[in-house]
Amino acid sequence: MTNPQHTSLNPRPRTIVITGASDGIGAAAARILRRRRPADKLVLVGRNPEKTKRIADEVGAAYHVADFESLGQVRDLADELNALPEINALGNNAGGIFDGPFMTADGFERTWQVNVVAPFLLTYLLREKLAASQANVVQTSSIANFLMSAFDPTDPNTLEDFSAERAYGNAKLGDILLTRYLHTKGLASVAFHPGVLATGFAQNSTGLMHTLYSGLLSKTFAKPSQGGDNLAYFLTGTPGIHFQSGEYYNSRRRLGLQRPIARKINVARRVFDDLGRQLNAEWS
Repeated sequence: MTNPQHTSLNPRPRTIVITGASDGIGAAAARILRRRRPADKLVLVGRNPEKTKRIADEVGAAYHVADFESLGQVRDLADELNALPEINALGNNAGGIFDGPFMTADGFERTWQVNVVAPFLLTYLLREKLAASQANVVQTSSIANFLMSAFDPTDPNTLEDFSAERAYGNAKLGDILLTRYLHTKGLASVAFHPGVLATGFAQNSTGLMHTLYSGLLSKTFAKPSQGGDNLAYFLTGTPGIHFQSGEYYNSRRRLGLQRPIARKINVARRVFDDLGRQLNAEWS
């Protein structure tokens, strides 16, 4: 599963949607895909209008603006994306680590909502179009799911014993559980760790991760293009050949380290069946 040129196996133009595409991994993936697959239609989603437009103009992509701290904006985004003729791949890449706990207007802790709730809702609202195109659905997870998490299915928002790092680890574990859940719903779904990269994802936190990503140590981190290459790989890969649906891979595209609870499909069903009821987004 390490051949970076596998995209040549899929010559038919595809429509690829990438969230969190105004910077970092998402922007890097857009650049890579445009270079390798110039006929593909890229649709970029970002929170910042100016930054998102800048990347979209650079790579010749369409773009949409949505802040995942608002589920109303996620629903509006889904309406816009459902107007596309087809979606062949969805990169659920938006995310971040935040101080808190901070409850959004939608009633979820911000880290959980941005990293897990919003991607779940967006994928649900696009489910018919994704299924019709046999689309790949890719979650950007992290080794933080193993190193920082202490996941309690009764407290997915991490309101008990909150720390920015634990909430982020739990959210990245949640992305793996979401991947397993989507697989049970018939979607080709995969999660991956992009690598330890020099990006600005910890800029909204004042904790340990912010210190690491803004200090001298960050100069030793890999470039965002490495993570972008992995995201592009899974977005354009073939299930059963380049990845197994429902699985989580490390930055070398091998099965990645994860907590035992992340492997439990009964936990995935419990978390996302309950979330579906809360959002009026229950999978049939």
